[in-house]
Amino acid sequence: MSDGRLRGIVSRTVRIARWEVSRSAGTVDRKTALVLVVMLLAVGTAGFTVADEGLGLEREIYTVGVAEDSRYHDVAVDSEQFRPVPLEDVTPDGDGDGNADTIAVRDEATVDVVVTRDGRIGHVDSDNGAAAYDAFRESVETYNGKLMDEEADEAAAYPVLVSIEYQQRDLGGSTGSEAGDGDGTSGGSGDGTGGNTDGSAGDDAGTDGTGGSGTDGGDGRTQVPNVGDGSTSSTAPDRPGSISPPFPFQSLVLAFLFVVPMNFVIQAYGSTIMDERVKRRGELLLVSPASSREIVAGKTLPYVLGLVGVVVAIAWVIEGGPVAVAAALPIALLFLAATFVGAMLARSFKELTFVTVTISVFLTTYTFIPAVFADVNAIALISPLTLVVMDLQGESVRLGEYLFSTGPFYLGAAVCFLLGIGVYREEDMFAQKPIPSKVIDAIANRIRGRRSVFLLPILFIPFVFASQLLAVALLFVVPQTVAVPLIIVVAATVEEVAKSVHVYAGFARSRFEPTLGTAAVLGALSGAGFFVGEKLTHVVQFVGLPELPVGTAAFGPTVSDEPLVLVVVFLAPLALHVATAAVSALGASRGRLGYVGGLLTAILVHAAYNAGVIALVA
Repeated sequence: MSDGRLRGIVSRTVRIARWEVSRSAGTVDRKTALVLVVMLLAVGTAGFTVADEGLGLEREIYTVGVAEDSRYHDVAVDSEQFRPVPLEDVTPDGDGDGNADTIAVRDEATVDVVVTRDGRIGHVDSDNGAAAYDAFRESVETYNGKLMDEEADEAAAYPVLVSIEYQQRDLGGSTGSEAGDGDGTSGGSGDGTGGNTDGSAGDDAGTDGTGGSGTDGGDGRTQVPNVGDGSTSSTAPDRPGSISPPFPFQSLVLAFLFVVPMNFVIQAYGSTIMDERVKRRGELLLVSPASSREIVAGKTLPYVLGLVGVVVAIAWVIEGGPVAVAAALPIALLFLAATFVGAMLARSFKELTFVTVTISVFLTTYTFIPAVFADVNAIALISPLTLVVMDLQGESVRLGEYLFSTGPFYLGAAVCFLLGIGVYREEDMFAQKPIPSKVIDAIANRIRGRRSVFLLPILFIPFVFASQLLAVALLFVVPQTVAVPLIIVVAATVEEVAKSVHVYAGFARSRFEPTLGTAAVLGALSGAGFFVGEKLTHVVQFVGLPELPVGTAAFGPTVSDEPLVLVVVFLAPLALHVATAAVSALGASRGRLGYVGGLLTAILVHAAYNAGVIALVA
């Protein structure tokens, strides 16, 4: 490409982008702008409040009567669950017996727990009182732990070292020991020395907990899969009683703030595309010297830059790094790309609303739900939002992890834009065709002979990969007897559709002669192309997903090192894909009903093959 031609492309794209900015700014009235500002402020305020202070659902749900000079008074003040009241307002029954089951209330002061002046603790005779009593004991332990954390002499506060080693889970039913033996026994104190509160709650000696390394080539962290080298371990002191599976609540809420503005931007982006179609303003651009690619790039550029600015601003406010920005960018691109395709397919603003809501719900689910398991399971890395959580927690993100999480998003966005550009022409933009018909047009416009039949399944691989990853994420907690059959059917259905829909589009739009010989050749090319693209997804072998039963059902078992097994594993899927694609192609050559019948037959054959492979390796 010559420099002059490149400058012309850039000039036309920038000119269209400036026109889009000026046109869109003129369509936003004061009322709309005010509503957007209020909604953004409300979401931002709620997000930061939750992230900074928690939900506050247990704030002061119990009342404790305690004297201000009691050593338990600081416990009540420090605990979020308790509201202290003066001991003079309550009198325990039983002649001052602090362990009595009932408490008489003076001056209508309501309490759940009372601490007598001699340090004994009692509670009202009710379920709420018993729960408050247990919660107060836990608050005492937490308070003692904080005092030990503030102790200057760490060896005195934590004299016992407990090492924790996380073992690989035995999916056959038994589990490995999650806690290694300590170097000694936990020592508790109850004499109140060193500022620690004594009493029935006591306190536990903490540990200098060291996160053990995972097994089977793990990278030493339970929250990320084994991609690349390196390991980290935690050496922060902790008490044995406080050790529990981590949940990155604060980081997860802050990471979700990246997704919220995208839902507003895609509404404006989809509306401007739809407005050009409904009011036929796009005709002026179609007859201009600019190509359809330049038009789409120019109209999309302002929204991409706007989202980049929003993402950078959010990252700066929540103290995220470049990794958080780089992880949020592919999410924004896929939001825009999917909305562009939806706006090109929808026939009215009402239909566009349904499409954009569906896109928003699906992509939000795909990004958010896996990120919930960021500190628990390797499945979390299918979402780029997990990388944001890791960055906010101060963890390093390796290149392999970034590519695994964001690759499907980048490729999916590129394919969506490519398909949308295929129908960015007069006969499709202004025609009131049903959505399925436009989808077929978008795919058929990308067919340029038999070579396209081989290449298109490779382009569809990101959607296949993302669909299977989402299915694994949603079903890996479901009992295996239910999850594995569902995954087998879902995986077979998604793959067979990806291998056959473009062949059907070619026959439906008369790109090929509907003969048996042509159908067989096209099926073989499509199956071979999908096989080549499928090999690219073997990156999942390096992140541990096939170790999950649902991962094996979706992506197949871990590749063996034996040469003969490698040959069989290599050739068997090729034969399967060619055969099932040929069956679907033969049906597609006979029309819509024939395609449905051929597709169902191919799905059944594929599902039976997957079930047989799993039975052999189980």
